[in-house]
Amino acid sequence: MVNSINGKDTASKVPRRILGTLLSSLSAGVVPRSGAPYIAIGRGDEIEALTNSLDRVADGEGSTKFIIGRYGSGKSFLIQLSRGYALDRGFVTADADLSPERKLSGSGGAGLATYRELIKNIAVKSSPDGNALPVILGKWFTKIGGELTDEGYEQSSEEYAVEFGRRIMKNLRELESDVGGFDFASVLREYYNAWRDDDDMKQSACLKWIRGEYGTRTEARNATGIRSLSVINDDNWYDHLKLLTAFVRLVGYSGLCIYIDECVNLYKIPNRISRENNYEKILAMFNDTMQGRAPGLMIVFGGTPQFLEDGRRGLYSYEALRSRLADGRFGGGELRSLMQPVLRLKRLSDSELYALVLRLSSLHGEYHKWDVSSKVSDENMLAFLKDTMTREGAESMITPREIIRDFVTLLDLLYTNPDKSFEEIAGTVERTTAAADVDEAEEVHTPARTPKITLDDIEF
Repeated sequence: MVNSINGKDTASKVPRRILGTLLSSLSAGVVPRSGAPYIAIGRGDEIEALTNSLDRVADGEGSTKFIIGRYGSGKSFLIQLSRGYALDRGFVTADADLSPERKLSGSGGAGLATYRELIKNIAVKSSPDGNALPVILGKWFTKIGGELTDEGYEQSSEEYAVEFGRRIMKNLRELESDVGGFDFASVLREYYNAWRDDDDMKQSACLKWIRGEYGTRTEARNATGIRSLSVINDDNWYDHLKLLTAFVRLVGYSGLCIYIDECVNLYKIPNRISRENNYEKILAMFNDTMQGRAPGLMIVFGGTPQFLEDGRRGLYSYEALRSRLADGRFGGGELRSLMQPVLRLKRLSDSELYALVLRLSSLHGEYHKWDVSSKVSDENMLAFLKDTMTREGAESMITPREIIRDFVTLLDLLYTNPDKSFEEIAGTVERTTAAADVDEAEEVHTPARTPKITLDDIEF
């Protein structure tokens, strides 16, 4: 089914459950975990750069990207969009937002807290909402079972069971040579034994170890029954992510994509030594992925310009990272190379913002089953954008998040107050505007003049 706004066909019908969550998230200024592709307007170059990186990682390379933009500019949205593309391409994904309690390095379990959040949010295409460890392990067993069946083994035979166990051990031996690999393989071996014996408690104990939930070695050994078992902690959690990457590739996935957002919280760490310890961890991740020591691993960081460029507290204050991430002699101008590790987000163009409000109108009408065009005309949308973009300080302050939140709120008010017109509701908000040299009919202000935009200019 295709919807129409003001006579213009838009995106295909969105599943109602996803659409409701999408609109609720947008009206609250929050990035939705599902449904992002339905409002993906602009950012085509950045999306292409990230998907190209995914293709290279699927071929056995590693990659690290930094998505840099102001608050509300679309960093988190782009991360969630990339996460969806990664799932569609057969990757395992894991994402986490940093906070004062979750860092990459720190005392008191701050690094481990980030690892636990990543593992909690681990996802695959068949389980996109997280907690997908059992699904991944189940695919491992299914893959081996399918290979044996194809080779003529009968599932009910003793030979099938013996060969199944032998291949499990063969797979695990491939992991034992890496740092922490012996313990990791031992836990997976115990999980297999518990799965074979239908021992749910032992399976849960093994999963708990992978999630980093044991505080002491004694506790881990007693629960799993594995002697000489270490635990995942602040010092070694990143090594276990690399082990997990190797394992999911062995199972048959394209690789592991890790998304770490809100990195500005590292910039805010007041203690210089603690801050630099976190930057050193980023350096280790960057070097591993870019030097081929972590095949199949992609790491994406999201942060503000201050987090990257501040010479006193940002990544540029750590010389080893500044020399790797700063623009070279030919960078920093109007031309952008999206093949570099840093992707800086620019403001959406006027036509892209216009397409965005059109899309939001379509989705709002679809979900609430009302004719948006009866209350919101093309001229109303253009007036909304002009009013927003000519506010004092708009060029440096207005972001897609604010535009989306304001427009969805405006649509909500129009829907719940059918006796009110667009002009009546929009006119209740007083705005301070800056002088703008624009056509009063329908042109939207930008520093560099752009052509007038109409519905015929927008492609869906």
